[in-house]
Parts: sequence; C-alpha cells; structure tokens
Amino acid sequence: MVRIYVDADACPVKEEAKRVATRHGLEVYLVSNGGIRPDPNPLVHLVVVSAGPDEADKWIAEAIAPRDICITSDIPLAARCVEAGGTVLKPDGSPLTARNVGEALAMRDLMSDLRSADPFRQGGGRPFSKQDRSRFLDALERQVQAAKRG
Repeated sequence: MVRIYVDADACPVKEEAKRVATRHGLEVYLVSNGGIRPDPNPLVHLVVVSAGPDEADKWIAEAIAPRDICITSDIPLAARCVEAGGTVLKPDGSPLTARNVGEALAMRDLMSDLRSADPFRQGGGRPFSKQDRSRFLDALERQVQAAKRG
C-alpha cells in the first residue's frame, strides 16, 4: 500500500496532499512538532514528534518504504527518502530523485556557505503561487498513479 508522508511544519500543500490521498484511498501522515489540528478523515494520521531539530525528518526517514511518497522542501530528508526507495516531491511539484538530489544537496550547502560568509546577504525564495500549487497537484497525482501501478 502506498503511503504519503508530509513534512508538515511549514508545508503549504497539506490540504492538497490530503485531498489526493483521500481520492485514491491512501493513508497520509502529517508529521510535525505540533500546531496542526487533527483531521476527522480516517486516512489522515497526525504524527507529533518531540520538539527537536530534525525529529520529524528522522521519523519520516525511518518510516518511508519503496513506492511511498514524501512531500518536503528539506533536501537532506529528501536524500534519505530517495535512498530508502521512496519518491519525493517538493511543494511546488518538483521531483527530487536519485539523479538530482545530490546536486540539490550540493547547491544547498553552497548557498549555506554563501549566507554564512555574508551575514547581510538578503534572500529567500519567491512567494508560493497558485501555479506552484497547481503543478504540485498534477505532480502528486502522477506520482500516486505511478506508485499504485508498481
């Protein structure tokens, strides 16, 4: 059975993930440090982990199995999920795979080094858009269908 894991603390597409999972009869796990309301849907499981760095990531990385889907922006978590045979989608619908997760990790490390070298460097991504949400829904639907086919 395919399951969907959501790194839920700052995920902008929780509702979309729940909607797709429900349509396909899949369990979805919202994993966070707290602050998320329980959902009455029996397919939606709220997992509250202890408050600590990367606790949600650890839980997801230990639980994910081949064909499962993880939704996260966290690149190190994505790498662990891919290594375990899972599929990873970022909230904008971009896939992280064995082919590109190493490059994403390297870029993350480079950007971290640049920010630490220049503490006045302002940055951040562009705002999350309706197009990002739409791309995510399309990508998740495709991934669920592919995972169900095996």
